[in-house]
Amino acid sequence: MEGKLVIFCAPSGSGKTTLLRAVLPEFPELEFSVSACSRQPRDGEVHGKDYYFLSDEKFLKKIDDGKFLEWEEVYSGNFYGTLISEVERIWRKGKHVIFDVDVIGGLNIKKKYPDKSLAIFIQPPSLEELHKRLSKRGTETPESLEKRISKAEYELGFANQFDIRIINGDLDKAIMEVKQAIASFLE
Repeated sequence: MEGKLVIFCAPSGSGKTTLLRAVLPEFPELEFSVSACSRQPRDGEVHGKDYYFLSDEKFLKKIDDGKFLEWEEVYSGNFYGTLISEVERIWRKGKHVIFDVDVIGGLNIKKKYPDKSLAIFIQPPSLEELHKRLSKRGTETPESLEKRISKAEYELGFANQFDIRIINGDLDKAIMEVKQAIASFLE
């Protein structure tokens, strides 16, 4: 059985993960697709739960072998992607797949499954607010913060290619909008 695909994308700091955590418990028919990446795990991250952590060599081999639905070099030397086997694993369970992926990756999935997917783009209310949110995390150097803001500006240029755009300025309102969009798509 091939199910449906819900693609969730946003610039870093837009609140995508917060929204996903709030919405997923409402939809037991959805299962989160675990992405693969070539970076080292951060504190507390678990292989197979947060990501499939692969060495650069293994990641590149899987690209060569056509094992990815989509992949991208997100930051120089850091590869992220969705393994085809992950989507198939979830479909075999009779569930629909929900993705938390990079903007370009999300659009690539949408291109491959245009009739079976809903692509949702989460936007910050403004770049200034995004800057504040990323600064508050305390995980960024001034250089990495500027890199993320620059990437966010680039990604915002793709927002109109998504099925739905939701501005995450009011968290409760954004949660409600995401729930409504997913519920009507899965009907």
